[in-house]
Amino acid sequence: MSALRYKRILLKLSGEALMGDSASGIDSEVVLRLAKEVKELCDVGVEVGLVVGGGNILRGSEITSDTLNRVTSDQMGMLATVINALAMQDSLESLGQAVRVMSALQINQVCESFKRRRAIRHFEKGRVVIFAAGTGNPFFTTDSAASLRGVEVEAEILIKATKVDGIYSEDPVKNPEAKFYPRISFDEAIDQRLNVMDATALVLCRDHKLPLRVVNIFDKGAIKRLVQGEDIGTLVE
Repeated sequence: MSALRYKRILLKLSGEALMGDSASGIDSEVVLRLAKEVKELCDVGVEVGLVVGGGNILRGSEITSDTLNRVTSDQMGMLATVINALAMQDSLESLGQAVRVMSALQINQVCESFKRRRAIRHFEKGRVVIFAAGTGNPFFTTDSAASLRGVEVEAEILIKATKVDGIYSEDPVKNPEAKFYPRISFDEAIDQRLNVMDATALVLCRDHKLPLRVVNIFDKGAIKRLVQGEDIGTLVE
């Protein structure tokens, strides 16, 4: 087994990553494939925390209207992340991996409430910890939640899994000549508005010296190779 570059990681998955080729919802085969990737990380000794978005079900900021205010719509979005977290938990458990879902909202019938010390204890016992319901507050994205949880549980790196190989100057799907950045600073990412994560998430990582790595989740085994020392995607620090 290769030596590990990182022992404890926080992995951020978008809700859209769970829906496969569907227009919305959850593709169970995709969830199982992602769960297998996480299980492989655990098998080599990595402690894994997960934050999953809810955009495949409902994105709160996009349904705000004259009759539905932003606070309510964001709370609905938080609940969508809980649904995704439970789906991921079920797939991981089907592979024999111990896992706990910890919610920023109190939903004790289906998952634990988030407590920092308990989350760290779960890591120490070899359990995957899935952090659901964002920060528990409206107006904050799941990217910000991932940065916050990463800092709180003392993760060594925050890994954002996307549909592209890293950070580009423009959308590489729309512009094949877009410049790829193998390495960039947080200040550069913020100043150039590269849409890596929202500014709050980037500033939180920067101020607490939590490095960010952006990788392609559809590159099978990429995250495992990354934690074992291979330079993959874009490093932001």
